[in-house]
Amino acid sequence: MHFAARRDGRSRGRVIHSRRVVRRVHVILAALCVAFTMVASSHASNGSGQRSDYVTNGLLCIHQYEGSWTDPNGPYYGGLQMDYNFMEAYGGAFLRRWGTADHWPIWAQLQAGRNGYAARGWTPWPNTRHDCGL
Repeated sequence: MHFAARRDGRSRGRVIHSRRVVRRVHVILAALCVAFTMVASSHASNGSGQRSDYVTNGLLCIHQYEGSWTDPNGPYYGGLQMDYNFMEAYGGAFLRRWGTADHWPIWAQLQAGRNGYAARGWTPWPNTRHDCGL
């Protein structure tokens, strides 16, 4: 394969390759940040992760009443029925990367739910929290 040389001596193919590498590095860094946040939040309350299990189990119960993880029907999206303001406040990186929550992986929806719970408790889910005994 022959690449035409640019003025700076680099070929177009090498420039495209370096952009792909930079993009991959950004994705890896974002994934590491999310993983660190999840690990840190699971040990935040008492070191044993019990609070995180409580929150995760509560969110999974809420999901049972709310709808499909891929629910595209606005103004509430995904398995936790997040509105745009909630997605922006507690899952902004996911919103910018994938769009509305119906396009997010389940782990990202749960992380946004954990972030929302940390800030507001169970109030974003006023009816289903009672159904789940939260």
